[in-house]
Amino acid sequence: MSHTSERFDAQAARITSGKGFIAALDQSGGSTPKALRLYGVEESEYNGDEEMFGEIHKMRARIITAPDFTSEKVLGAILFERTMRGDVDGKPTAAALWEDRGIVPFLKIDKGLEDKANDVQVMKPMPGLEDLLAEAAGHGVFGTKERSVIHAANAEGIEAVVAQQFEVARTVIGAGLVPIIEPEVDIHSDTKSEAEAILHDALAKHLDTLAEGQDVMLKLTIPNQAGLYDDLADHARVLRVVALSGGYSTDEACARLAKNTKMIASFSRALTEGLSKKQSDADFNAALGANIDKIYQAS
Repeated sequence: MSHTSERFDAQAARITSGKGFIAALDQSGGSTPKALRLYGVEESEYNGDEEMFGEIHKMRARIITAPDFTSEKVLGAILFERTMRGDVDGKPTAAALWEDRGIVPFLKIDKGLEDKANDVQVMKPMPGLEDLLAEAAGHGVFGTKERSVIHAANAEGIEAVVAQQFEVARTVIGAGLVPIIEPEVDIHSDTKSEAEAILHDALAKHLDTLAEGQDVMLKLTIPNQAGLYDDLADHARVLRVVALSGGYSTDEACARLAKNTKMIASFSRALTEGLSKKQSDADFNAALGANIDKIYQAS
């Protein structure tokens, strides 16, 4: 695969052994109005999708260009397609992240979730995936992220989620990128602990089917049993295990994460908690800096 291997190797080294966390800046269509509302932008302030995505891009650009958003504490950033295609400081977003800040760019590639079946939601089909992956590689994106959701301890459902994740992962690897496999376990599930045990075993089984050079990352809900995924973090094919906040408050997510020494954070809502469009740059930067610091400490 013809990615510039020097850049790829530098990014892989950063992800594998760097200190810090991965910022998730990838809310897409469905979750954008909510993300904007939390940021103090009401739906009456924009008309239609174009203006809505324009507002969220401004918010993301403001985060990316903030003084504390540096490689000192932020290892990587997960982008939404439109964010990747946009510019920050007059540069394509991925280049602005890596070249100016040393932050490794990732792209969210899933198209959302199917309806619940067997207590899980697998990913919807992704038409045009190969083209999107080629475009991402052209932008200098290092890896991808794709999310499914597990609602209960249903072995058949969990196997379906993991099998689909690895199928997509192989396509991503074939395009020269590193997939972040994200089978989220619902934090409100009555059988969360049992589901996590089943998920652990399914992931271990599928990881063993990967050949040398077929490296992946895992993005998992912080487990009830601290250290449950430590052996997966040590697996030869796993570059890093990152944690999603899954609806926990920033403080609770950080407290839970701190007990899992081989997981680092990849939080979205926790990163933007308390940020507002109406804030002065000084207030915005102080609030963002405090969030970054809190998540960094827990990682």
